[in-house]
Amino acid sequence: MPFGGDPDRYPHRDEVVTYLTAYAARLQADIRTGRRVIAVRPDGGGFAVDLEGGGQLSARAVAAASGSFGRPHRPDLSGLESFAGQVLHAADHRSPIPFVGQRVVVVGAGNSAVQIAAELARESRTSLATRAPVKFARQHLLGKDLHFWLTRTGLDTAPLGRVLKSPPAPPVLDDGRYRAALTAGTPDRRPMFTRLADDRVTWADGTTERLDALILATGYRPHLPYLAGLDGALDPAGHPHHRGGASPAHPGLAFVGPEWQRSLSSNTLRGVGRDAARAARRLAARLARS
Repeated sequence: MPFGGDPDRYPHRDEVVTYLTAYAARLQADIRTGRRVIAVRPDGGGFAVDLEGGGQLSARAVAAASGSFGRPHRPDLSGLESFAGQVLHAADHRSPIPFVGQRVVVVGAGNSAVQIAAELARESRTSLATRAPVKFARQHLLGKDLHFWLTRTGLDTAPLGRVLKSPPAPPVLDDGRYRAALTAGTPDRRPMFTRLADDRVTWADGTTERLDALILATGYRPHLPYLAGLDGALDPAGHPHHRGGASPAHPGLAFVGPEWQRSLSSNTLRGVGRDAARAARRLAARLARS
């Protein structure tokens, strides 16, 4: 289903919600909202699906399509659990206003980290703490957005997920404003701190200072606890165990939406449809055989 609007502009949140609502309305499917799945269990040759609050569904096939952003990642930082200042993940950040005049450190080197830090630096003393220098990529090339060129060159859909055991961290997409902000020191970029203690942070050079707030822009992980009862469906870290979206341990189980499932765009609105169609064909073929 085409996404309406100006193709050279990023859609706003409400436009995305409207698009998804209209997409769902076109489907000839039994859509049940507000019914969280708490467990998927083997049941004969298929699955039993337990719902929160009671109730159960039976299925010959299951597609786990809950994406790769369900669990905000909190890294194991020395002293984090006992830090006396405010700690929040980027998922919970809404506005720079609560931090006016405070000393704030943002952890991370991706788009969210840099954008949040630059926004906060206008209202507070903000530092960006990273383990390596921030890498930037130009937002526009030859008058077109970078994503246009990823699509045109085929890099967006290339099945690189099969060969990339450890995909590189994406660079910060920038039209020039964020590189300029870091160059100007608003925010300043510092090597990762060594520890937190009470309300203080210790930097790599040994200096310490009082810190009001720490914002973790440290990404997300899949959240698939409902598959814990299916042996081999998840790896030890709780990530989906799959080959191109197919579960080796459970032929009737498919995944849709994991990062790098097959390509760079696998966990995006623009790319997930290709993987979904592939998963649907595989499941349909299996059901037809059985």
